[in-house]
Amino acid sequence: MDNGGHLMSNTLERYRERARSWLAEHAPLYAGQARCGLSFKEDLDLARAWQALKAEHGYACITLPTEVGGAGGSELEKVVFSEEEMRYDLPLVYFSISLNNPLPIFLRYAPSYWTERLARPTVRGELIWCQLFSEPSAGSDLASLRLKAVAVEGGWRLSGQKVWTSWAQIADWGVIVARTDPSLPKHAGLTYFFVDMKSPGVSVVPIRRLGEESDLNEVFFDDVFVPDDQRLGEINGGFKVAVETLMIERYSVTDESGYAPSLEKFIALAEQSKINGKRALDDAEIRASIADVFVQRQGLRAIHRQALEAFAKGEAPGPEGAMRKLLLGRTRQSLSRMAMNIQGPNSLVLNEDSQAKTDFTSAWLDPSLRIAGGTDELLLNTLAERVLGLPQDSRPDKGQPFNANK
Repeated sequence: MDNGGHLMSNTLERYRERARSWLAEHAPLYAGQARCGLSFKEDLDLARAWQALKAEHGYACITLPTEVGGAGGSELEKVVFSEEEMRYDLPLVYFSISLNNPLPIFLRYAPSYWTERLARPTVRGELIWCQLFSEPSAGSDLASLRLKAVAVEGGWRLSGQKVWTSWAQIADWGVIVARTDPSLPKHAGLTYFFVDMKSPGVSVVPIRRLGEESDLNEVFFDDVFVPDDQRLGEINGGFKVAVETLMIERYSVTDESGYAPSLEKFIALAEQSKINGKRALDDAEIRASIADVFVQRQGLRAIHRQALEAFAKGEAPGPEGAMRKLLLGRTRQSLSRMAMNIQGPNSLVLNEDSQAKTDFTSAWLDPSLRIAGGTDELLLNTLAERVLGLPQDSRPDKGQPFNANK
């Protein structure tokens, strides 16, 4: 490592120590036992208080400029802090969409008077955003969406439905893609907006999930007016902005331990459990699975390091992020399934406070990591085309007007 790299490493390690010390002092008041038994509203209030505290001390939205409430730090500092923060059972999930996807896009495209009004309250957790992309007929193929925006004096009228919208029920604002010109090919007739979720005509209906998580919703728009100054990007240029948003969503640079119970926790479970009267850890299939997951984890960490090196050079990570996300989702469910098999009937008892990142049964029940930001199938296509250079799938509607394919 050259002197520049050595100095950067030392600087990051000092930053990590400061972050670790700050978290050790403050995080326990907002994590673990502090959250047990809380109602949804109480946990959300605790989450807002934690976000406000981070903003006050320069740990909220670390990479955003100070003039919008961020810390003005580097991507590497954000990664370091996230790795340390993930060690605690903190109420971070309510802001997972809001701060990571809509906010950066909003800041990139919105008029300055809007960013001055909304950015700081969002960073502090006073405002929450949702991302309104998927529809009943437009999942992985986002360009097939049908929610329409009709031009009227001063703006647009939105009508249609979105689905699988995380935290729409608590969101103040949302980013949304709508079809503004059905006579154009499906990728070309879309426009990107941000919308007040309290507007007349917006209805949010919760989706009940198997694990009783309360994050997903259907959202209906009944002739909802959106001023034209709430448009992000060009008219009919929304697909480009949507792709930028999805690239942010698809490549998470936090450590893989933030998504599921760790391999070490699985090994500890196998040490304590019995199969046919013997330690589960002595079973050949269990040991082979541990070896497989360990090899995959080392590969994930190699991709993680590659991304960090790209960030350090001011570059963006490549499509290899699709590989990392694909393996994270698959490994979480396969390892959790084996953990449930080891535990037997006891694994069917789901604690009310269980979460996917700490409990194997909850992790197995929750397939969201294999859907959000691109399904497994979509990621495989990305890897085939952009990493392996294989030919694209046949797209018979390519270049055809959207309304010609009804």
